[in-house]
Amino acid sequence: MSGNKITIYVKPTCTTCRKTLKILKEDGSEFEEINYFEKPLTKKKLRELIKKLEVPPRDLLRKNEKIYKELGLSKKELSDAEIIDLMVKHPDLIQRPIVIKGDKVILARPAEKIEGFIK
Repeated sequence: MSGNKITIYVKPTCTTCRKTLKILKEDGSEFEEINYFEKPLTKKKLRELIKKLEVPPRDLLRKNEKIYKELGLSKKELSDAEIIDLMVKHPDLIQRPIVIKGDKVILARPAEKIEGFIK
């Protein structure tokens, strides 16, 4: 596998995901786009991405999502494993887009963050 291959995990209706994809296309970058709602992340893959992002799982939660509020996650003390389980079960909880290039992973928020990453 080439170290220059780019993989991007997206939700197609997400504005930031669409902006990031546009930047990649305009740059002429070759990439694989994965809709993680159609092809869900496994616990193993999500743990791997979180480790490479170097953030605690809680930092990858989308706190404005309806499901976040319905589950009362702001009031609950959960282990990292419990948070990952919830993100796998409810992909809306995962911040996006997640971009992988070689061994590096970033959360492209804002979308322009991708520009320095793909060079």
